[in-house]
Amino acid sequence: MTFYNFPQNFWWGSAASGPQTEGRTDGDGKGDNIWDYWYQQAPEKFFNQVGPGRTSDVYQQFKSDVQLMKQTGHNSFRTSIQWSRLFPQGTGAINQQAVDFYNVYIDELIANGIEPFMNLYHFDMPLALQAKGGWRNRETVDAYSHYAETCFKLFGDRVKKWFTHNEPIVPVEGGYLYQFHYPAEVNLAHAVQVGYHETLASALAIQKYHALNLDGQIGIILNLTPSYPRDATNPADVKAARIADAFFNRSFLDPAVKGEFPADLVAILKDLAILPTYQPTDLALIKANTVDLLGINYYQPRRVKAKETPIDHTNGPMPDDFFDNYDMPGKKVNPYRGWEIYARGIYDILTNVRENYGNLPCFISENGMGVEGEERYRNPAGQIEDDYRIEFVQDHLKYVYQALQEGSNCLGYHMWTCMDNWSWTNAYKNRYGLIAIDLDHDCQRTIKKSGYWFKQVADQNGFEA
Repeated sequence: MTFYNFPQNFWWGSAASGPQTEGRTDGDGKGDNIWDYWYQQAPEKFFNQVGPGRTSDVYQQFKSDVQLMKQTGHNSFRTSIQWSRLFPQGTGAINQQAVDFYNVYIDELIANGIEPFMNLYHFDMPLALQAKGGWRNRETVDAYSHYAETCFKLFGDRVKKWFTHNEPIVPVEGGYLYQFHYPAEVNLAHAVQVGYHETLASALAIQKYHALNLDGQIGIILNLTPSYPRDATNPADVKAARIADAFFNRSFLDPAVKGEFPADLVAILKDLAILPTYQPTDLALIKANTVDLLGINYYQPRRVKAKETPIDHTNGPMPDDFFDNYDMPGKKVNPYRGWEIYARGIYDILTNVRENYGNLPCFISENGMGVEGEERYRNPAGQIEDDYRIEFVQDHLKYVYQALQEGSNCLGYHMWTCMDNWSWTNAYKNRYGLIAIDLDHDCQRTIKKSGYWFKQVADQNGFEA
């Protein structure tokens, strides 16, 4: 048996988001965002037709939830401010009820020894701004910059860890390439403009934060999905993996950390004549406002091979024109998500950040395992015995430990998620929490076996295995 001992003051905790947990109550003043609207228009797209109004009710139960966080070993916790709660129209009048809620929520966390990490954008575009084009519209960048500055001024005296975006590639992929987020378009030119404006908005927020001279750090949360070639000795496979990495990882990682877009991606977009519209001063602003801290979300790898299938020209150019996904034989799979389980990937990401991105301060901001039908693992005492989740986390933490031993500047590990939460069109299909939610009984909470295990890990600052 080996004891995996983590650095002093390591961040143990979990991540969630406002739109996935808060819910809505009559008179709370929240405006509609794109998820509220999409659910109103097409409830059949959502698993069991459960929409964003029926989340885990954190808006009303947060005080008892903070106590559950203490019981599951949290010394830190990331959530997000809902843009459409603070500014119901995205701009204009502020919702004082939202200010009051976030103030009390932040204070409650701090009073219980849990440091709040606050993210500003988690896929929840205010509907009024989406009606004008959302991230495609330069006006949204200005509105976001004002929103971010408002948050810093309201809460920055207590919140010392800020993040501009969670997984900014996802609104690009989901909304404008693969149709799993609203507005569910398939248009690479629109996707490129959206991604560019998200990057610009992030840089502007960083500029605003540092101008206020607040005593904290600001970063970004990226879902870094390492791209592995089918055959590392085959130049065509290696090139395909490199292009996939440019589209889905380096597109945001490079400007966030280095202040520059990847040259190979820019060359591809230039050849396709779909470079984004931008202003002459933008690139200098992006260069001058890089992140202090990088959050890394890791769930699965991407396996890539050289393009073998015919290119589908139905919707114009797509990233998939340059590579094919490779279904690797014998891989370990989570059957409920269809995702490969590859714990070493977390080590490879941390090594890449150390070797190629200046070893800037970073942390694992999400890592977890979604399972459908967890109720079948509930024991007679009412606890869900999720040993598979404990094994999953332990296997990944061993690789985090290895990266630390080799000099990685990794400061913490956050699970996705604290308690089972609503997850976009999947709703509550797959459960990820350390704490179970019973939707049919007033969202009653029950700590799972993994929650008690996580408390032991945090208390000991490590584990034996």
